[in-house]
Amino acid sequence: MAAKDLYEKDYYQILGVAKGADSSTIKKQYRKLARELHPDKTKGDKKQEERFKAVSEAYDILSDNKKRREYDEAREAFKSGRIPSGFQGGNQGFAGADFNDLFGGGGDIFSTLFGGGRSRHGADLQTEASIGFKESIYGTELNLRLSPQGSSPTNITTRVPAGIKDGAKIKIKGRGSPGAAGAGDLYVLVHVTPHPIFSRSEDNIHLTLPITFAEATLGADISIPTLEGDDVTVRIAPGTPAGRTLRIKGRGVKKGSTAGDLMITLDICVPQRVDGAAKRAVEEFAKATGDFNPRAEIFSKAKL
Repeated sequence: MAAKDLYEKDYYQILGVAKGADSSTIKKQYRKLARELHPDKTKGDKKQEERFKAVSEAYDILSDNKKRREYDEAREAFKSGRIPSGFQGGNQGFAGADFNDLFGGGGDIFSTLFGGGRSRHGADLQTEASIGFKESIYGTELNLRLSPQGSSPTNITTRVPAGIKDGAKIKIKGRGSPGAAGAGDLYVLVHVTPHPIFSRSEDNIHLTLPITFAEATLGADISIPTLEGDDVTVRIAPGTPAGRTLRIKGRGVKKGSTAGDLMITLDICVPQRVDGAAKRAVEEFAKATGDFNPRAEIFSKAKL
């Protein structure tokens, strides 16, 4: 990449974050854009595909502390006029100027970002792959077919480790572009497709479980599905409120000898229509529990 190209690209603007954004904010924003712009979703929209590539390129720089620091330093150097805009990379700039001293021996800033200079390994390459939620939890195998510019198509198989997160990268050594000192590496950016009912937080798997008013009031033993494919039974205690979370230990993401938990959040559902005997029963229930006021506490706290 020519230095001028880098200077003209504002990766912060492309990603939609402030220059001082922390790594958590950058990752959160990237994941949001990646879901919106992923080719599986935009399907043939060239403009959105180009934006997706630009967002991925921006994240690749800003998510790496070293690359981000070098990128910031390079842009500041251009803005202040310390580096001629015609500079194209490498250790030597205009008029024989030695840029090794520009950032305290940081000639690698240009090798890293502009791809110039010394005899070294070939450039790293990056591709992307989507896997299912279940595959991300238990691991899977990816079969990639790459067509690097100027090279014949190549088939690459790699293992995706169990527990990988959305937005993580897999490094495959020596499968990047060839170079005088050996080939660079290939990085696979992994996108995890959301599951219809399960979600993940750290090493825990979450499920929202609908239950009836009667089950919440009287208590019940309820069978629920798990990501592993079997069913487990959970006990709902009488008088259980909506939003309570139950925990099944060891049914989350497994990493070596440790495992997260399956977290079940209860959602009390009521029928949209009640008539006949059911309606009369509810009316009798309302009369029998007329002294129960679930809103009493909020009125007392509102006066504080």
